[in-house]
Amino acid sequence: MSKTPDNAPFLPLDIAILTVSDSRTEANDTSGHLLRDSATAAGHQVRAKAIVPDDVYALRAVFSNWIADPAIGVIISTGGTGITGRDSTPEAVTPLLDKSIDGFGELFRQLSYQDIGSSTIQSRAVAGLANGTLIFCLPGSTGACRTAWEQILAAQLDSRTRPCNFAQLIERFRES
Repeated sequence: MSKTPDNAPFLPLDIAILTVSDSRTEANDTSGHLLRDSATAAGHQVRAKAIVPDDVYALRAVFSNWIADPAIGVIISTGGTGITGRDSTPEAVTPLLDKSIDGFGELFRQLSYQDIGSSTIQSRAVAGLANGTLIFCLPGSTGACRTAWEQILAAQLDSRTRPCNFAQLIERFRES
């Protein structure tokens, strides 16, 4: 369980939310809305939100622009992590990563197993670091996004989480 000292300062992060879908619109993007609302409620700033079709090159363009933007420190995407022909988020993102965070996908699938059983093996949730930007690619279901946010991301993006968290490391991601 994550511990947060009462006197630790909260560091709000600048987050971008990307929904990967050929069918979602702003009106029915429940997963994107959940992530945006959860991040905002936690005290973070959502600097950008977009919906992009499941196309490797369109996705790389958006990810690359946000990775290059110094005003964005975290990108959370939802959708495109399955195994169908159109699911291409990992293929779009993985070549852009400087470092992968393998434990994220492993932990996400472990936690998801409690809700959806062996179907969790169909998820290719991934995470990594690119140009000092944290990237988390989640499945498209609202339940999966809730699991990822509530059981992993909320604590890891909170600078008060102990013994450690991603938020406290952000300033060091571009060290050489």
